[in-house]
Amino acid sequence: MIRIAVVDDHPVVREGLVAALEGKFEIAGSFAGAEEAIVRSRVDVVLLDLDLPGMSGLEAIARFDSAVLVLTAYDAEEDVERALRAGAKGYLLKGASLAEIEQAIHAVARGERYLDRRIATRRAAPRRRLSAREREVLRLVAAGRSNKEIAAALRITERTAKFHLASILAKLGAENRAQAVALAGERHLL
Repeated sequence: MIRIAVVDDHPVVREGLVAALEGKFEIAGSFAGAEEAIVRSRVDVVLLDLDLPGMSGLEAIARFDSAVLVLTAYDAEEDVERALRAGAKGYLLKGASLAEIEQAIHAVARGERYLDRRIATRRAAPRRRLSAREREVLRLVAAGRSNKEIAAALRITERTAKFHLASILAKLGAENRAQAVALAGERHLL
């Protein structure tokens, strides 16, 4: 039977997960903080929230000897990336069904990566290449230029600059300018 630990600072979430997963997995412990869980849990899988008092879940990921399955409310791409880079084997949002949580626990216990369906769908969305003009606009966005300044620098209308920026956001799957710059940096587009 797969041994798990639940780490979440909200008692109702922690206790609810333990009650729902008891009998399906061996519950080795439930903890309100990462420090205690690292010291006291020897398990196959740790269900870990990112937002914890003291040591954050992100800081704790690499310190566990177990497979870590992040279970959090944070769905920003940068949070997902940081958690996976830190060594998390899976990433679930707290809106996941019990069946999906169980499926994810089994997957990460086997050494497989598991992403919440909503995140996996977003990441699998086709991304088109940026045009040369969009790269120019993106470089100016990264330099902190406003739409008006971008338009002046490229000798285009502000409306055209906004159009290019909207296209860049869509192609990168970004929600705002800062996220577009961060994603472009990760993908070596700048």
